[in-house]
Amino acid sequence: MDTMTLWHLTGWEFAALAFAALLVGFSKTAVSGANTVSLAIFAAVLPARASTGILLPVLIAGDVLAVLTYRRHAHWPTLWRLFPAVAVGVVAGTLFLVWADDAIVRTSIGVILLFMAGVTMWRRRPAADADGQPDEVTSRTGRVKARSYGVLGGFTTMVANAGGPVMSMYLLSAGFRKLGFLGTSAFFFLIVNVSKLPFSAGLGLIDGRSLLLDAALVVFVVPGAFIGTWAVNRINQLLFERLVIAATVVGGLQLLLS
Repeated sequence: MDTMTLWHLTGWEFAALAFAALLVGFSKTAVSGANTVSLAIFAAVLPARASTGILLPVLIAGDVLAVLTYRRHAHWPTLWRLFPAVAVGVVAGTLFLVWADDAIVRTSIGVILLFMAGVTMWRRRPAADADGQPDEVTSRTGRVKARSYGVLGGFTTMVANAGGPVMSMYLLSAGFRKLGFLGTSAFFFLIVNVSKLPFSAGLGLIDGRSLLLDAALVVFVVPGAFIGTWAVNRINQLLFERLVIAATVVGGLQLLLS
């Protein structure tokens, strides 16, 4: 069994996980991408394989709160276009986890974090207007782009719960603005993360003991979500994204060098 219980943790370790859970709530309702910091904290405190299973229910709690907040702003044509490719990526990620041991998963998470940090720095481009609709993907290039991002997003979210930056890049490149971005990503990750539950349970990453730890951590997701909802129209997002990228690089290096 690859899970961990609440009783294995020191006070400082639990405090770090609680902060990461609060950051999950904040990222789901304000600045997507901060989840990479939570991922780094979970993988640093817990065994790498166990961290992916324990973090998943915490992410789902944040997804539920985000859907309740931004459900009217989701763009369903984009979601339906992505899901088939994401399913392929999730299956590929599951097969990878069957083969990979804890050290390989830990190294893979570090590499993914550094890659996602680079992707995040590259991905931004100015959007036309605050309320514009996303571009429709009708060309062959557009369909290939959607499938490529979908497979990569499914793989990274299954292996390391790190699909956020991939999907952020895709949604922003498609012309989404703040509310449409948050609403579409909220439904996307709720559906994808719930679909990952049987895979994670089948791999032994989720069981009753790990869910007890999740129950203690989910409490901290709620205030994070409220802070995010309050801050979404007030925060200096450019500065925050730079801080997230820096923290992601540090977390990725820590996982690779430890």
